[in-house]
Amino acid sequence: MKCFITVLLFIYSSAAYAMNVEINDGKNSYLQEKHVFNGFGCSGGNLIPEISWSDIPEKAKYISITVYDPDAPTGGGWWHWVITNIPAAIFKGISADNYADVVKSGAIESITSFGQAGYGGPCPPEGHTPHRYVFKVYALENKLDANPAAQPGLMGFQLNAQAISTATSTLLYGR
Repeated sequence: MKCFITVLLFIYSSAAYAMNVEINDGKNSYLQEKHVFNGFGCSGGNLIPEISWSDIPEKAKYISITVYDPDAPTGGGWWHWVITNIPAAIFKGISADNYADVVKSGAIESITSFGQAGYGGPCPPEGHTPHRYVFKVYALENKLDANPAAQPGLMGFQLNAQAISTATSTLLYGR
């Protein structure tokens, strides 16, 4: 009985917030060349798309973002970006235009599957069907104890454990 009540409370608390995320730079649900990685055989601009969030819970003090490709031929997907501790009271979105200000505000980026911190755009193998790039925004009540050297899977685990609300948007890219 105790387990059933816990499950009901989790469902109720998760449904209580209808947070939204939008990617404003996509064209017909596809990321553009300016967002594509510059390396690994790709020659894009590697710019962060314009990401905005709204309807976050009142008690949310921080925002975190991950970008993940579940279609990467690795057996475990590919993490393109992990950034956390974005002050929710200051920023309602992030783009190439305000990226430096977000980082200066205390936001922390951890390493990605590319082996370095920071945004790494899409670069799927040639000939693959377009890959899905899942942009997930997390609302957090407390600052995440983030380590810039942490593996992205560990960061994802911590974010999912502490999120009070999340929202996702998925865009495609293929070459």
